[in-house]
Amino acid sequence: MGMQGPEPGPAIDGLTPRRIVEELDKYIVGQAAAKRAVAIALRNRYRRSRLGPDMRDEVIPKNILMIGPTGVGKTEIARRLARLAAAPFVKVEATKFTEVGYVGRDVDSMIRDLVETAIQMVRSEQVGKVRERAAAHARDRLVEILVPAPRREPGLANPFETLFGGGRPPAAAPAPPGPAAPDLAERRAAMRARLDRGELDHETAEIETEESALPTVEVFSGQGVEEMGINLQDLFGNILPRRRKRRRMPVPDALRVLTNEEAQKLIDMDEVVREGIRRAEQTGIVFIDELDKIAGREGGTGPDVSREGVQRDILPIIEGSTVTTKHGPVRTDHILFIAAGAFHMSRPADLIPELQGRLPIRVELASLAEADFVRILVEPENALTKQYAALLATEGVEVQFPDDGVREIARVAAAVNTEQEDIGARRLHTILEKVTEELSFAAPEAPARVVIDAAYVRERLAGILADRDLSRYVL
Repeated sequence: MGMQGPEPGPAIDGLTPRRIVEELDKYIVGQAAAKRAVAIALRNRYRRSRLGPDMRDEVIPKNILMIGPTGVGKTEIARRLARLAAAPFVKVEATKFTEVGYVGRDVDSMIRDLVETAIQMVRSEQVGKVRERAAAHARDRLVEILVPAPRREPGLANPFETLFGGGRPPAAAPAPPGPAAPDLAERRAAMRARLDRGELDHETAEIETEESALPTVEVFSGQGVEEMGINLQDLFGNILPRRRKRRRMPVPDALRVLTNEEAQKLIDMDEVVREGIRRAEQTGIVFIDELDKIAGREGGTGPDVSREGVQRDILPIIEGSTVTTKHGPVRTDHILFIAAGAFHMSRPADLIPELQGRLPIRVELASLAEADFVRILVEPENALTKQYAALLATEGVEVQFPDDGVREIARVAAAVNTEQEDIGARRLHTILEKVTEELSFAAPEAPARVVIDAAYVRERLAGILADRDLSRYVL
């Protein structure tokens, strides 16, 4: 594959580091240092795309190591960054990988997953571009199904039918156009008009669709055990008849299925795969979580051998290597790797020196305090209080979270994190779920308006907070 420069996204030239941080602030509270680091890394990709070919290949991403307790926003920062840049993104757990020779997933699978994600992104974009044409073709197909032409004797489709078709006679010559042809056109025009007016939305249609599921088999390759799809149609062309299935479904669903089939015919999958591989190579982001769980070089027996082995297996991928996938070779030189870990029981210095050197930017994320919880509950566009209010509004229940109720929820979450394990903002999910449990259960019959203030919160949590042993299991 030629190392072509990545085409910047539609608005990436306007995503200055300051603008990127502002966009991240809409969803993540605090952690300014981490936001600045990822904003600079993303902007450097745009800067690299404007360099000449020779210099462009020499500029490699500055990979990032985020250090901080769970629930402070490490994963969310990386995920929002990828969404902002419309870049292929995968999140993997370092603990799921094992050293070559051990049973488990090999580290190359993270790149294969990234390529699959990139190809799906490109395919979705291409389908969106041809959606209108595909919908028009699908409507024509559906009308032909609803108003079929007179049956003809089918001919032999392929050589296998010669052997197994029972000596069927060849297809009859097409009948000359008679008085039925204009009548057929008129009936189809009337059916198309009814379809356009929505008169068939409650009707059903029987359509014939291609089987989309491909047989898969696990193969033991040089990179490990990998599940690969085998498309027999691609191997044997039209010698084997296509697997088709007749299904009866509502007309709107039939139209959707036929539209997807027509869209698939209109896009060039070879070009989709090429573009997907290019995006994975040039703009892909891999987030490696729980890196601290494989840190540790002491000892020579037990799991430490595999831990250091996993680090050594990850090293060439981060350094830059070629990974073989079923779509072709993929180079990892310009993929951005963001690693993260709590590092409670270990330190970044416990990683092998070579891996430390490939994660040059280190950012420490701070633990969340009560004031941060208050902001998390109300400020982000996807704030938890907004989510719960929207969910219950679907049942006709209006839920309000006044300031004193928000502060009480934040206070309880901070107190439980201090007394027990600190799980960061995830504690808010537990507290809020317990506070709204009774309301969610009785929502259809609940009052039309509920105010969750400080007294309401204390009432719902009184029994649990009073019993410290119980709170360890419930909260």
